[in-house]
Amino acid sequence: MLDVQKQSDERNIEIKKVGVKNVQYPIVVLDKKNHTQHTVANINMYADLPHNFKGTHMSRLIEVVNEYYVDISMKNFMNMLDKIRSSMKARKAYVEVSFPYFIEKEAPVSGMKSMMEYNCQYLGEVDDYKRKFYVGIKVPISTLCPCSREISDRGAHNQRGIVGVKLLFGSFFWIEDIIDLIEDSASSEVFTLLKREDEKYITERAYDRPRFVEDVVREVTQRLAQIGIFPWFSVEAENFESIHNHSAYAYVEWGNKET
Repeated sequence: MLDVQKQSDERNIEIKKVGVKNVQYPIVVLDKKNHTQHTVANINMYADLPHNFKGTHMSRLIEVVNEYYVDISMKNFMNMLDKIRSSMKARKAYVEVSFPYFIEKEAPVSGMKSMMEYNCQYLGEVDDYKRKFYVGIKVPISTLCPCSREISDRGAHNQRGIVGVKLLFGSFFWIEDIIDLIEDSASSEVFTLLKREDEKYITERAYDRPRFVEDVVREVTQRLAQIGIFPWFSVEAENFESIHNHSAYAYVEWGNKET
C-alpha cells in the first residue's frame, strides 16, 4: 500500500512536535505499600518531524503504549521514550503521562481509613544530547494564616490549598515519601474521611502551625534540597483564600536543569 506519510513535502518547515494527545489508557505504576497500583492515565506522545516528510505514523505511538502500559515505572518510562524515538525514526521524542494516584490514609484520632487522591505526572524527552525525566506531584493541603491568628481575638482564617512539585529525576524515590514531606510542611494535611474527634485534632493542630504560602514553598524546598537526589526541582503553592476573592501563590526553583 502507498505510504502517504513518507511522501516528500516541499514547504521546508520542520515540525517540532507531532503526535497524539489525550489518549486514555489503563497503566500500572509502582506503589510503596502494595508494590503496584492500577490506575488510568491521560497520555500525550510526540516526536519531531523533519521538513522533508509529509506526515508521521501516529499508530506507532499507540503501539508503544500498548507495549509498556503494564509497567509505567520510573525506569521503564525512559525505555518507552527510546522505543518511540526508534519506531518513529525521530531525533526527539516526548511523552506526558498524567494519572491519579491513590493512598490509603488513616484519620489522626479515630483511625478511620479512606482513599486519598493525588494527581501525578511523568514527563520526559530524549534526543542525541539529553535525557530528561520529570515527576510532577500535586498535593492538597490546609493552611492557617499567621497574620489572621496574630491580630484576631478569636480564631484565625484557614483555607485549602495545593502544592505542586516538579522533580528532575536523579535517583529512584517513592511518590509516597514526597507526599508525606509536602503534607508535613503545611499547617495540616487533608483527608477524605474524618470524624468529629479528628476535626477537633486537625483544627487545633493547624492553629499551632500557621503558614503563609511563602512558608510552605520555602519549607518544601528546604526539605527537598536536603534529600540531595534531585538535580533540579520546582515548588509552587496556591491557597484558595477563604476571606479574599483571589488565591495566594508562591513559586520556587532550585538547582540546575542542565546538570
